[in-house]
Amino acid sequence: MNARFAILAALLPVTWQAPYQFSLNDIPRYKPEQRVRGTIRLWGHGSPTHDFMGKLVRAWEQGFSKYQPDVMFEYRMYGTASSIGALYTGVGNLAIRGEEIHDFEISAFERVLHYSPLEIDIATGSLDVRNMDFAQVFFVHWDNPISKLTLAQLDGIFGYEHRRGLGDIRFWGQLGLTGEWAAKQINIYGWDVNDDFADYLGQTVLKGSHQWKCNLIGFKHIRLPNGSIYDSGKQILDALANDRYGIAVSNLRYANPQVKSLALAFDSRSPYYEATKANLIEQKYPLIRIVPAYVNCPPRGQVEAPVREFLRYILSQEGQAAIIRESGYLPLNPRAIQEQLRKLH
Repeated sequence: MNARFAILAALLPVTWQAPYQFSLNDIPRYKPEQRVRGTIRLWGHGSPTHDFMGKLVRAWEQGFSKYQPDVMFEYRMYGTASSIGALYTGVGNLAIRGEEIHDFEISAFERVLHYSPLEIDIATGSLDVRNMDFAQVFFVHWDNPISKLTLAQLDGIFGYEHRRGLGDIRFWGQLGLTGEWAAKQINIYGWDVNDDFADYLGQTVLKGSHQWKCNLIGFKHIRLPNGSIYDSGKQILDALANDRYGIAVSNLRYANPQVKSLALAFDSRSPYYEATKANLIEQKYPLIRIVPAYVNCPPRGQVEAPVREFLRYILSQEGQAAIIRESGYLPLNPRAIQEQLRKLH
């Protein structure tokens, strides 16, 4: 697709999609491959005061114990930051994270054990639930004609290095807008550059760069006098509501009537998708978040038997049903589950 057609495509409405069909019945029920015994030492997402995954993990433990009563659990899910270290120091044998792994964590693991940790995806990030890996969504003012953008266009708008190759984009006319819009500068709003969300977007949107444009207005949480938190995501979209020529990244939970979300595509040759539960589960939306688990498994080795069976349970119909019932996360689709199960053999 040439540049002219790419610009026109950004102004066209999103293609209609058929109603989403998803059923847990398409995911096999758990069937033990062997009877196991031992202790699973869990580390990961949570804290002593905010037990983000406790309800879900306890539901998994209770369901699993009906099949594997000789497996015990030690619960140490008091921080994603400690999860990978627990694996390579041997104090934990299963890490369940609240975000994607960082390069420095992989490097630390490899420095100690000389191979990488094994990643097993276990759930899909939420659409709009706080602290549950909600989807990153880009917004414009409600009367902006644009309805969709590619990751390269976002890189051109927000990034400094432009690793996706499209170049610098500073004015709405560069995205095909005409009339009064054409000469208006694009004002950009987002997370504070030190926020984990900004780190994720640096990896995905900026293609590994973490150099944002200097005119990015970033926001942090604010604690109000009454003790409540004015979320950075809400601050971002409140600011966009008052800026007709702005663009922002936030989440649907913070949307207001003065803003609208954009459909995204990986590139100009790919279909555009909005952030919906269906598109997240089917892994079509470009900025999907995945909840990963990690284990210490040497190359050509096998995952420790109790951990392997527990992960197989999480990836079963019963385990994915617990995700829907006991958390704000979303399940994996059957195709993704089969890909993860292959890693365990």
